[in-house]
Amino acid sequence: MLLRGLTRGARAALLLSALVGLAGAAAAQEPDRIFDKSTVWRPLTPNDKLVVYGVDDPIVSGVACWYTQPEKGGIKGTLGLAEDVSDISLACRQVGPVQFSGKFGQGEVVFSERRSLVFKSMQIVRGCDVKRNTLIYMVYSDRVIQGSPKNSTSSVPLMPWGTEPPPKCGAFLKG
Repeated sequence: MLLRGLTRGARAALLLSALVGLAGAAAAQEPDRIFDKSTVWRPLTPNDKLVVYGVDDPIVSGVACWYTQPEKGGIKGTLGLAEDVSDISLACRQVGPVQFSGKFGQGEVVFSERRSLVFKSMQIVRGCDVKRNTLIYMVYSDRVIQGSPKNSTSSVPLMPWGTEPPPKCGAFLKG
């Protein structure tokens, strides 16, 4: 195996680089910042705040998600050195006629972004409840070393839009 000759630290660095690269592929879409609300006033630096963002599902047109996440202010937040907490809420809705541009796997990443310099990320993943013809979205944060149990789930029952019947999400599942 190629990794056998590398030190333990070099293998860990290589694995970390690969994970960051994979997360970057899902984060290609920039979220739309909708608004924010200050939660902690700071006299000389930016306040801590809750920020609402919107993202469109890249494979399922007609579905959008909004998530609210805390953002640290202060000196560390201003310099981008603060690790944001994992408290993220999620709401997804059908906003138009639903069309799938391809097949997807259960738990496939819809959107991802880093929540600290290296070790923590936030991900929105998608699944399909075939029985109820409903898309399920879940947001969670994870760490390279230790995951986080904090998460939020939202569902989007596929409904007719105009005169067209809704597509069946199960028809677009891989495998």
